[in-house]
Amino acid sequence: MVTPEGNDSTRQRILDAIRAVPRGEVASYGGIARRSGLPGRARLVARVLGENDDADLPWHRILRADGRIAFAAGSRPFREQAKRLRAEGVAVRNGRVQMAEAEETLDAAVWAPR
Repeated sequence: MVTPEGNDSTRQRILDAIRAVPRGEVASYGGIARRSGLPGRARLVARVLGENDDADLPWHRILRADGRIAFAAGSRPFREQAKRLRAEGVAVRNGRVQMAEAEETLDAAVWAPR
C-alpha cells in the first residue's frame, strides 16, 4: 500500500497549493492540506516544506493556524520568514500574522468560482 507521504502526486498537490498563495497573502499548514485534498494532514504539509529544495517556493507564506511563525522565535529561519513576509507587505507582529481574515480572503480570491 502506498501512503500519501510516499506519493509523488500528493507531494505535487501540496507544492502546487503552496505556489498558489499569492504574494502578500498567507495560509496555514492545515489550509494548504485542505486545498490539496488532504484535510487533517497539516503535519504532512510541514514535512513536505521541510524537504523542499526549490528556492522559488514561497514557503514563507505558510504559517501555523493561529498565524504564528513555526520556527523558534529569534532563530535565523524565524527572522528570514518574518523579513520575507514584511517585504511582501504582510504585517508581522511578535512573530504572528492576523490569520483568520487573511485565509478567508485568500480562499475567496483563489478558490471561489468565477
